[in-house]
Amino acid sequence: MDRYSFLNAAHTSFFADLYDQYLENPDSVEPSWRAFFQGFDFGQNGDSSSVVETSEAGVTEEYCAPQLQNLQKEFRVIKLIEGYRTRGHLFTRTNPVRERRKYTPTLDIENFGLEQSDLDKVFDAGEVVGLGPSKLRDIIDHLSRIYCQSIGIEYMYIRKPEEIDWIQKKLNINDNHPDFTADQKKLILSRLNDAYSFETFLHTKYVGQKRFSVEGNESLIPALDAIIERAADLGVEDFVMGMAHRGRLNTLTNIFGKSAKDIFSEFDGKDYEQDIFDGDVKYHLGWTSCRKTRNGKEININIAPNPSHLETVGPVVQGIARAKQDRKFKGDYSKVLPIIVHGDAAISGQGVVYEVVQMAQLDGYKTGGTIHIVVNNQVGFTTNYLDGRSSTYCTDVAKVTLSPVLHVNADDAEAVVHAVLFALDFRMQFQRDVFIDLLGYRKYGHNEGDEPRFTQPKLYKAIGKHLNSRDIYAEQLIKSGVIDKSYVAKLEEDYKAKLESELEDSRKEEKTKITPFMQDEWEGFNDADETVMMQEVDTSIELSKLDDVAKVITKLPEDKKFLKKVAKLIEARNTMYFETNQLDWAMAEMLAYGSLMTEGYNVRMSGQDVERGTFSHRHAVVKVEDSEEEIIMHNNIPGKKGDFSVFNSLLSEYAVVGFDYGYAMASPKTLTIWEAQFGDFVNGAQIMMDQYISAAEDKWKLQNGLVMFLPHGYEGQGAEHSSGRMERFLQLCATDNMFVADVTTPANMFHLLRKQMKVDYRKPLIIFTPKSLLRHPKVVSTKEEFAQGSFQPVIDDPQADVNKVKSLVFCTGKFYYDLIEEREKNGRDDVAFVRVEQLFPLPSEKMKEIIAKYKNADDLVWAQEEPRNMGAYSHMLMHFEEAKNFRISSRRFYGSPAAGSSVRFKKRHEKVIESVFDKTMV
Repeated sequence: MDRYSFLNAAHTSFFADLYDQYLENPDSVEPSWRAFFQGFDFGQNGDSSSVVETSEAGVTEEYCAPQLQNLQKEFRVIKLIEGYRTRGHLFTRTNPVRERRKYTPTLDIENFGLEQSDLDKVFDAGEVVGLGPSKLRDIIDHLSRIYCQSIGIEYMYIRKPEEIDWIQKKLNINDNHPDFTADQKKLILSRLNDAYSFETFLHTKYVGQKRFSVEGNESLIPALDAIIERAADLGVEDFVMGMAHRGRLNTLTNIFGKSAKDIFSEFDGKDYEQDIFDGDVKYHLGWTSCRKTRNGKEININIAPNPSHLETVGPVVQGIARAKQDRKFKGDYSKVLPIIVHGDAAISGQGVVYEVVQMAQLDGYKTGGTIHIVVNNQVGFTTNYLDGRSSTYCTDVAKVTLSPVLHVNADDAEAVVHAVLFALDFRMQFQRDVFIDLLGYRKYGHNEGDEPRFTQPKLYKAIGKHLNSRDIYAEQLIKSGVIDKSYVAKLEEDYKAKLESELEDSRKEEKTKITPFMQDEWEGFNDADETVMMQEVDTSIELSKLDDVAKVITKLPEDKKFLKKVAKLIEARNTMYFETNQLDWAMAEMLAYGSLMTEGYNVRMSGQDVERGTFSHRHAVVKVEDSEEEIIMHNNIPGKKGDFSVFNSLLSEYAVVGFDYGYAMASPKTLTIWEAQFGDFVNGAQIMMDQYISAAEDKWKLQNGLVMFLPHGYEGQGAEHSSGRMERFLQLCATDNMFVADVTTPANMFHLLRKQMKVDYRKPLIIFTPKSLLRHPKVVSTKEEFAQGSFQPVIDDPQADVNKVKSLVFCTGKFYYDLIEEREKNGRDDVAFVRVEQLFPLPSEKMKEIIAKYKNADDLVWAQEEPRNMGAYSHMLMHFEEAKNFRISSRRFYGSPAAGSSVRFKKRHEKVIESVFDKTMV
């Protein structure tokens, strides 16, 4: 009896799946299959001429199994196939100028238990790769063409079978090789010529100037061109791109259509037409344009401005893309495509890349997949890749989200275009990230003025002898008869003639004009200087409309069960609004958002734990007790014209602030808020503060209305839970670049948030929000103050008798309530407290009027709970002349914001309060 006759009818791919199941859990497979696989494993490790098996009766028997030998060979071929799929990328021809590192074991057939004599044997395993029964040498040739030539692909770690199946079927088409028509090949050559000729033109016209050329990776230009053209055919209408310096000028001209004349003006160092604009270096500037594709589709393309913090633009691009998807296309991810171009040293070295990658599938931040392209120079400034990362590839961060990676030889232009179109199709099919590692080189030093041979002499000797990708491809097309030798010369001549004409026109103009980024989104908004920023804004609202909002946001659905604490909290809000008329901080927020929604504004809030709020005050999202269904009462407001979105973020500051900044940049009619869990945590996003929030309007003529909530206040919670680092933001304030506030009443918070939207300009707004004041009995306002009031940049003391006051104390934020408590306790009527609610722009004129009003005050004081080198004191000295005569009451100079010991904290805090009332204390 043939004990393995059941094998004859089985399909080899079925064997492979069943064997994987056996390896994972032997008991899960049928006993006869288990016996077979045990024999297979035995044969793999030793003599395969016989199998020893123990029957159910306990009788051991030995028998010959020629079928087993054949099946063992089939399985070895399957293992060879798996070897190419999982490790083929290690043995590719993707490095144009270096000999790649050696990896073992290799893909030699001997390492899979196969022999040279097997090469001409036919194996059913060919079915697995779509060939049908085939000779082993044909299977290997097929695998080598797919996995080991100009494109290496990593994807076998993906856990979704449908994605792996899609990729494998795609790879089997033409053995993962392009099949372009003659016209398509000419187009690729033309785009390569544009890239090459642009760089050589700049190299001769602007000798020694920084341009961060794309030479060595010129195929980036036909790659981007192909993505945009094909994506437009697939229905994409908006492209949002971020990239650092390398190749940026080339991309601006040859992809985004920025006039070379404008770039030449920037090279010539001309001044700008706009007085309020300081500008930036040419390879940092952003651009927006409308491009008509070759198939006649009009698309909107944006390249975001980028600072020298290379990967900072990544989250900004994601935020811009999400805002466009939300507002312009009602959440349709297929209409907006984010593309991020990285450098190899930056993508592997900058932590913000990991943070952005972790956002990719999160509800509040996903954008339907991003195409990441790495312009891989194999060197970062002067640092070799072996010193720049521990991972095998610079793109290994892609594996965090199980995203496929294609490593491509940048010299093989057709392979590059083929790979990026593969990536595009994957993104559009699965709405997931995909990475392209464009492996090339950097022809010159880091900035064309650098000498790379100092640090990479061998590499640059090889680069010096290496043909550029345009000439490599042209030679290939000449040999295949697609073009003749004169074709390329004519392409280069025509392109350079155009550049010469634009250079001539450029030099007739005296100044450079910077085109605004995303002009369409910002239509109707104006520039605003400090005078405009200080103007009072009507933020009132009819009380009846406020009542309508309050009715909805203070009543839970009756048909659902909520936690008793939540139900009680919402009921208390109803009581405070409709009965006691004592509204707290949370109500100020909730009513501000709801009222703005009725007026056509959207509201987006994100950050760590913002749905509930770190201090459990907000509860913008409440959950049904049993099902955890999320209820956002704001979205039930009748007649609302805007939407309310609130998202708990991942534990990131840098990337999330960048994302929300980008969101606000693309959606100026959305109140976009980021909240820190504690104010001090914002220091994780300091690069966003320095490079974007404080400077973008000066550098790039970009307005942005991002609001930042930074919980701030000294309550004895230690160094990292007291200060929002007010001093850092105030140091960044200049002329008219942002608002900074530290408000003390719910009504003032309400009007400040409404003011942010009601003006016809946008500035970042930094608000130092309270912790202990969220439930302080004195921190309440009436609904009439909400409906009829306005934002007050400075609040005079409502209880002071002007004639009795000897000490006039200026302060800000929560410290005010500590001070008035002490005044009441001691019965002091000779001290008045003035709250500076807006720290920038400083309401200097109003403050001077208040000083003049208190004619008997001979003791002017600045009081703060922060150490002297922190808080607002130095800011007051810089921006308010009269502050030079102030007596300062504060903690001493400290390196840490606050003491960790509660006893020590209390002692210091009480001493500062005491010094406010006793001018003899130093």
